[in-house]
Amino acid sequence: MRVILQDLLLDSKTIKAGQKILLSGTVYTARDVAHKKIIDILDSNGELPFNLKNSAIYYCGPTPSKPGSVIGVCGPTTSARMDIFTQRILKEGVKFFIGKGSRSKTIANSIKEAGAIYFSATGGVAALLSKTVKTADVVAFEDIGPEAVYKIEIEDMPLIVAIDSFGGNIFNF
Repeated sequence: MRVILQDLLLDSKTIKAGQKILLSGTVYTARDVAHKKIIDILDSNGELPFNLKNSAIYYCGPTPSKPGSVIGVCGPTTSARMDIFTQRILKEGVKFFIGKGSRSKTIANSIKEAGAIYFSATGGVAALLSKTVKTADVVAFEDIGPEAVYKIEIEDMPLIVAIDSFGGNIFNF
């Protein structure tokens, strides 16, 4: 099933946990260090150089691109490592997360309460996933290399709906 992120903003009830999808749209990459920087800026009432409202975050730290490539390999990071940041990020209006592995019960409930969605990517297929990236631009924290926040355009990224906006959860707590 092909899914466009913008369409999910209008009606996230169209997909359910367990569905396999091909996702397209604008996504920001962010791993641990970037999340910490984002939270520090928000907590100090600073302004981020990108908008979190209605956005998607891919837990990923891309490697440098090879000549002629849009991006290097960009596989998912273990999502549970971001759980300490997720509730705060949800308060800023993030609606979609992409990563790998389960989320804590608290975070799964928070995703449901926010009407958000968590997509799971298969680990070990970073080279394949990088082929779904059509554009990639650093938008924040260039000084931290692969941990920088990239704005990427993905097309038909193969994912599984892991936690849907109803609270359906493939990890079955």
